[in-house]
Parts: sequence; C-alpha cells; structure tokens
Amino acid sequence: MKKIVALLGIFLFLSPFSRAQKIDSTQTPSFFRGQITATNNGISLIPNFSLNNPAALFDLSVGKGRLSFDPMFRFGLNAKPWTFVFWFRYKLVTNKKFSMSIGAHPSFLFRTETVTANGTSKDVMTTQRYFAWEATPSYHLNKNIGLGIYYLGSHGLTENLIQFTHFVALRALISNIPLGKKFNFTFIPQVYYLQQDALSGMYWNTILNVSKNQFPIMFSINLSQTIQSEIVGKEFLWGIGLVYNINKLYYRAK
Repeated sequence: MKKIVALLGIFLFLSPFSRAQKIDSTQTPSFFRGQITATNNGISLIPNFSLNNPAALFDLSVGKGRLSFDPMFRFGLNAKPWTFVFWFRYKLVTNKKFSMSIGAHPSFLFRTETVTANGTSKDVMTTQRYFAWEATPSYHLNKNIGLGIYYLGSHGLTENLIQFTHFVALRALISNIPLGKKFNFTFIPQVYYLQQDALSGMYWNTILNVSKNQFPIMFSINLSQTIQSEIVGKEFLWGIGLVYNINKLYYRAK
C-alpha cells in the first residue's frame, strides 16, 4: 500500500514538468485523469460491499484515444485496504448525441474476519476476488444533460462468495449547472436493480457535487436508499467528501 501511495505522489509531483518540451499538438494526446476523495463514509456501488467507515478513494484513468486503464484504489482512513479494481475500458461509440463504452476488470475486496484457533481469537485480513464486465450506453440531450443505462455483471472467483451479480441502473447526468458566477453543481440520480445469486433488490442513489469554477477541489454528497430488497445490508447510506480533480493531457514532444 505504501508503495502505491508513493508512486502516485511521485507521478503527481512530476507531471507539471512534462510540459517543458515543445509538443506536437497534431497528435492524439495521452491523458491522466482522476479523483482523489476523502470521505466520512466509504460507500460502494454495490451497497453490501460498502466500508461504512471513513475512507480515501483513488479513482484514476490513464489512456489515449478510446482506450483507457482505470485503476481504483480504496482504503480506510486507518490505512487498511478496502477495494482494488483494475478497469480496462474502450469507447465503442463517441457521437455527439450517443456514446457507449464497454469494460472489464479483475477486482479484490478486502475484509477483516475474526478467526479462533486453539482458544485464541485474532483478526485476519482476507481477500475476495471477482471478475466483472460493464456496458454504458448514454444519450446526451444537450451539453449539460444526459440519460443512460449502466449494466455491470460480475463473477466471484473465490469459493463461498456471491457467484453472479447483475446490476442494471437508469441514470441521469446533470452537469455544470451554474450557481451564481463562481460555482456550479453536478447532479447524478439513478434507480437500479441488483441481483446477487438468488437474492435481489431495488435501490436509488444520488450524487451531488458542488465546485468552484477553475478550482480543482469540490464538495460531494452521496446518498443511497433501499427501496425493497432481499439482500442484507443497511437500508440508508450517506457520505460527504472532499474531492481533488486531476485532468492532464500529454503530447508527444517534437
């Protein structure tokens, strides 16, 4: 974990200096994007995978053109790992009105379990392994409003885990709406169906981001509510966080 954090720090420190050379702006640029979030409550896309404790989230994206590698490193603020996800994504369609991406990833979910041996109990960290795939078609009504469907499927690679998960969401993206002259907000509501093996449920979730124009840090609120579900977990989850945005483009030097 310390090595990963150190490498991220070195990359962020050195990235501004990569622009010192003359660039060839006719080439398709490479990009490094992402968000680093500190939150009071680590909430997962899959509610029963949530950490339910303060967390640090590193959601990154490196790529060029239509292809990207999007790793996600998530830790509790006690420095224990929570989730590592290694997305590979490809943009199938990039039209002005309609877009669609597909992706797949291996992932690792870390859990602390109490094990008793010879009358002595101790906490042991275990790793659950999954393989997942996704499709994300979306339609853009205008530059600020979009509607989409998000499908995520996964298969458990570790014994005694949830073997098959299906997640289908209807979502809206309302972005860059002005709040006065200096601020704007992004609103992402969604309702989704979740099936894990023989159990299923309906949920809604919403994310609200408020940011200042030309400033990399924003304030985020994440709310999740169970509508009806057979899956064990908290019915209502909420979290607030501070998010640092990264958006770098890199051109080949002449």
